[in-house]
Amino acid sequence: MASKLKNLSTYNQKKIPSAAEMSFGIVVSEWNEEITQALLKGAHDTLVLHGAKKKNIAVHYVPGSFELPMGAEYLIDTDEFDVIICIGCVIQGETRHFDFICNAVANGIMKAGQDNFLPVIFGVLTTNTLQQAKDRAGGKHGNKGVEAAVSAIKMVALRDKLDLEIKLPF
Repeated sequence: MASKLKNLSTYNQKKIPSAAEMSFGIVVSEWNEEITQALLKGAHDTLVLHGAKKKNIAVHYVPGSFELPMGAEYLIDTDEFDVIICIGCVIQGETRHFDFICNAVANGIMKAGQDNFLPVIFGVLTTNTLQQAKDRAGGKHGNKGVEAAVSAIKMVALRDKLDLEIKLPF
């Protein structure tokens, strides 16, 4: 969603299901820590606001955003979580490194979810400047961590509503 058109923290709280019985794995990039910690706070506070028990929210760290998909896979392998939230921040530099990292992270997070039949939420900022990241980590455009938490709750609720049984293909 384009954050210039919509605040990342604005949503109808009445339309969010209870997270009281849900378990959340959150994997956070240590790179751009000022930003990722703000995103984590937004996600954590939103989960708790909607009833998640603190004991059902596990936070784990990886060195950078590139490692988020593997971190998600590690958390998935524990069979402890209903959903994984990936939190990171990649800021454009002077080289094409940004393009390669963003592409790998987005595809890796999507693949982790699809391969494991478990929601894996993309809570990664990909911005041109540090100021744009700050604006989306609690600044004038809200907090993408809030948006990621809301997405996580909604995806678990959708799965539960449809009463899907997760079956691995073996």
